[in-house]
Amino acid sequence: QVQLVESGGGLVQAGGSLRLSCAASGLTVSRTTMGWFRQAPGKEREFVSMITRWSVTNYADAVKGRFTISRDNAKNSVYLQMNSLTPEDTAVYYCAASSGLVPSSNVNNYHYWGQGTQVTVSS
Repeated sequence: QVQLVESGGGLVQAGGSLRLSCAASGLTVSRTTMGWFRQAPGKEREFVSMITRWSVTNYADAVKGRFTISRDNAKNSVYLQMNSLTPEDTAVYYCAASSGLVPSSNVNNYHYWGQGTQVTVSS
């Protein structure tokens, strides 16, 4: 049984930083494409970042240069370091794992999801 548990969300002022964590069980993050997505109120869930089993990373244009995805194989966890946060980054952030063979930023390619963690950035 796959479980993804996010943590690290919270309230931060614009310009601040947060680090999200995703602890995985039932799968090995080093062998899986892992992604971060977010969903703001009234909007569709959108891709934020991913890291493949080959450690190739990809970012949405909106977060490129500000967010960094990483992985700790020993802890079977994935992280999202978020810097220079703006109110537009306010959303529920989800960790996800893909069972597809080809890495993708498409939300439909991710079959396992965490419960989400709220990130709120005040102006």
